[in-house]
Amino acid sequence: MKADLDRLMQKRQLSAIVVAGDESYSDVRDYMSNGAHITGGFIVKKAGDDVRLYVNGMEIEEANKSGYACKTYGDVGYFDLIQEYPMEEATVRLWGNILADAGVHEGRVGIYGVGAINVYLELVERLKSTFPQYDFLGESGNPTLFQEAYLTKDPQEIDRIRTVAEKTNEVAALAWSFIASQRIQEGTLVNSEGEAVTIGTVKRLIRRELMERGLEDTGMIFAQGRDGGFPHSRGEDNEALKEGQAIVFDLFPREMGGGYHHDMTRTWCIGYAPPQVQRAYDDVMEAFNIALETYALGKPTYALQEAVLDSFEAKGHPTARSTSNPTEGYVHSLGHGVGLNIHEAPSMHHLRRDDVFQVGNFITIEPGLYYPQQGFGVRVEDSFIISESGELVSITPFKKDLVITLEG
Repeated sequence: MKADLDRLMQKRQLSAIVVAGDESYSDVRDYMSNGAHITGGFIVKKAGDDVRLYVNGMEIEEANKSGYACKTYGDVGYFDLIQEYPMEEATVRLWGNILADAGVHEGRVGIYGVGAINVYLELVERLKSTFPQYDFLGESGNPTLFQEAYLTKDPQEIDRIRTVAEKTNEVAALAWSFIASQRIQEGTLVNSEGEAVTIGTVKRLIRRELMERGLEDTGMIFAQGRDGGFPHSRGEDNEALKEGQAIVFDLFPREMGGGYHHDMTRTWCIGYAPPQVQRAYDDVMEAFNIALETYALGKPTYALQEAVLDSFEAKGHPTARSTSNPTEGYVHSLGHGVGLNIHEAPSMHHLRRDDVFQVGNFITIEPGLYYPQQGFGVRVEDSFIISESGELVSITPFKKDLVITLEG
């Protein structure tokens, strides 16, 4: 979490970190600005000191919402620089002015953020030649400084996450109710006017409801039948919903414009579930519950994956452990961390042996079984927070019923 930044900087022997980049959404900028919606700018943290923001004058009021000390480019001499130097050189020298203003006069400076690769390759070379007192560097290690920081969430982050979770669950319930309010005609779900209800119909409803709640879709999965047998198939918008077909519904929205995510998956069958789908669903739910029973604070995360692998393999399902390149059965890990990115640490994979469960983790548990040649897939996923007491707390209370019974 943010309280760990100085420790993580010391571990990497960094005198300072600079978060920069272009106007693209940046999870690191969001993180370091406490969610203030600034586009571009510089965020500087000197080791042992508070964060500082340097922004275009048009964004100073938004930057002030971060709660940190903020200055405009003009406050640190940018307009004098552009009078004296060509624009590109003035931009390079602005970095020097900002670092000096933040009290960073030498040492290792880590650069983070999101921007055009070609621009930053050139920029860093010019920074190094202009300011030899600094060692400007990036980081490709696993984990990086911010990946480590993201492992655990502080109370302010948890509040944002809980709000996203509450709204996401509301939208999932609305999707269920919408489907349940329709009727079946010759095996196809139709509305009151006899028109087929398609995957696109449902997705558009979900996106509207998310927007009403200040959330945005980031690529939901609503995949029916064979498509659901491929874990990341999104589903075809023009495909009509069918009675008795398994639907994998994976919803992972985030705060509008970028921010914290929630992640949940349910598998639904409209009207009834075929026997093979029901058996797979029962096996997935048993595995889900085994994972919860196996959890303990401080335990290696792979222990839950191995317990689920044992369960599925005992029932004859191929897995990522029993088969070198599985295309059916249980083909993925049990879960992952979530936050400003939909996939973060920790991992829950049997080949990842370093992660342990910690207070402040925000994780998913999502066992699944996939049989595309049999025309279905099944996955169930909740998101969990590990509380101060070490308890694994689900923030995904929406029901896990398999069959949507139609009301008409």
